[in-house]
Amino acid sequence: MSIAAYGDSVLRRKAEPVGQINAQTRHVCELMVEAMIRARGVGLAAPQIGVSKRIIVLDMDGEFHVLINPCIVEISEEGDESQEGCLSVPGVEAPVVRKRRACVRGLNLEGKEIEVGGEGLIARALQHEIDHLNGVLFIDHLSPARRQSLLKEYARKQREKS
Repeated sequence: MSIAAYGDSVLRRKAEPVGQINAQTRHVCELMVEAMIRARGVGLAAPQIGVSKRIIVLDMDGEFHVLINPCIVEISEEGDESQEGCLSVPGVEAPVVRKRRACVRGLNLEGKEIEVGGEGLIARALQHEIDHLNGVLFIDHLSPARRQSLLKEYARKQREKS
């Protein structure tokens, strides 16, 4: 399973809610976890594997979390700026301001409502992946000049890989 790259239209669509958790949903989640592990990511959203559904997976210190139809239920006022990258825009990073703490509620694979939250990297990953479900990329949080510069660097690195 490959990860959708910048420019793929699926990354800009608002993902659809998951209606029921069935074998297909479980299969998508398995593919997502495998893709995230292979890419050495912290999180992944279903649109990043070409599936426009509201599912995210996270690797929190070796513990995997699947959140279906996630929504942010609590977020701090204070923000932190830190380097951020994305598996769909590989090879580039930029400083992005995110809220310091976040808590997200969603369903697990058994259909049970769960909450996942924390500070720092966990909060950043939760916000980043929920953005993906809304068709937003981390580069959208940059100034137009910084975004343009980063996309030029990304294009250069993609040409070098070819």
